[in-house]
Amino acid sequence: MNMRHANRAILVLESPWELDDRDANRSSVIPFIEGVAKLTGDTDVHYANFYDKKSFEMALECLCKGERDSRIVYIAAHGLGKKIMGVPMIDLLLIVARYSIRYRIDGVLIGSCFVGKNSTTMEVCIEESRLRWCVGYTSATNWLDSTLIDCKLLAELSQLEDNDFFNRDAVVDAMAEALRVFNPKAVIGFDKNERDVILRDGMSFVLQLRGQGQRARNITDAVWDDIDGRTEVWVQPS
Repeated sequence: MNMRHANRAILVLESPWELDDRDANRSSVIPFIEGVAKLTGDTDVHYANFYDKKSFEMALECLCKGERDSRIVYIAAHGLGKKIMGVPMIDLLLIVARYSIRYRIDGVLIGSCFVGKNSTTMEVCIEESRLRWCVGYTSATNWLDSTLIDCKLLAELSQLEDNDFFNRDAVVDAMAEALRVFNPKAVIGFDKNERDVILRDGMSFVLQLRGQGQRARNITDAVWDDIDGRTEVWVQPS
């Protein structure tokens, strides 16, 4: 029997959300991400639950089976401060970085509250790995809102080819294209003081281009500058 084989994969590592008292593993990003894969084509979704550092690495190793041209890791779990599900984010990102060379992992999307505030940690973890980009949220976010944003980011970033990572503009354009359909002033969550946070202030983007001597950089401002520039061209005065 012939087995179907896609060239790309989105690896979803999800921890149970328990969004309410009756949420017995009911809520999941999986149906959304499977829809993205079907839309973009040539992309499989592999997923597993994790509960701590050890189960995270076991899940990632399991999901990396097979040959792929590229993979994206999507971490979907509660976050607080510098921790994801109580595990230091640096520990989880370093695990992904270690696997990235052997398994051709391009990037990490962290669907967790607050961890994107630590963009320096994101830079340190992806530097000198094969990882090209990392995205995270800087505030607490509404679950459905952030999941929809994640879907658009995955749809755009999964289409990038290896050579695109020589070109900063190509990656910035892909990230900007993903966010352009959303209102940058829309409230997507709140900060640690319970103040509203809008989309424009709610995310961090880090990029490490291919090539000797390239270092990881925070490109958040560049992404929004790209969106602002396109908006000025498209919106004509009345």
